[in-house]
Amino acid sequence: MANIQERFEDLAGQFRDLNGLHPGLWPIAPRVLAAFVLLVVVVLVGWGAYWSSQIEDIERGEQEEQKLKDTFKTKTQQSISLEALKEQRKLVLQYVSRMEKQLPSSAEYAALLDDINSAANGRGLNMELFEPGAVVVKDYYAEIPIKIIMVSNYHDMGQFISDIAKLPRIITLNNLSFSASKDPKKPGIILDGFVKTYRYLDPEEIAAQAEQKKKESAKGKEGEKEKEKEGHK
Repeated sequence: MANIQERFEDLAGQFRDLNGLHPGLWPIAPRVLAAFVLLVVVVLVGWGAYWSSQIEDIERGEQEEQKLKDTFKTKTQQSISLEALKEQRKLVLQYVSRMEKQLPSSAEYAALLDDINSAANGRGLNMELFEPGAVVVKDYYAEIPIKIIMVSNYHDMGQFISDIAKLPRIITLNNLSFSASKDPKKPGIILDGFVKTYRYLDPEEIAAQAEQKKKESAKGKEGEKEKEKEGHK
């Protein structure tokens, strides 16, 4: 115990009377402590001024590296499946081509109406009304509704619907209703509904569609600007 106390007093004595004494002449214990404190200060200053920014740069670099790896992996998978996608595209284009051939042009539209009317006459249907409606222009095609009212027996009417389905053009029957005829001169079933057919858009109609979309887009942007102005007020 006395030995430990003597060592402690000896160590404490090394820190006495250091004022005015050059650090190089200090005893070993003060010099070691001063060197340790200096080392801590240098480390803290270096961390704040230099090393922390370098570590952040390294972390950003690692994140960017991971992004590039993910991008490379995605591109590799896309390149592997490219041939399969090309084959799928060919099939889709073939399908679109077949569907386009089922859409008549405006020049063929009159002939298509004759085909529908001929299908009804061929089955002996009494056509009470066959009235084409206004053309409804869509994004890529035009829709033509035809109001029909006809009287026939059940069998002939079924055959007529079957004949319509066999026509090479796309034709649909919509909003059909059936009722019994009350006219003794025209016995049978009354079919009331719409036949819809479709056709290509003419170049003029396509240009008009594009112009209309531009106007709507410009009008929408103007409306947004007006709302922003009102919001600022």
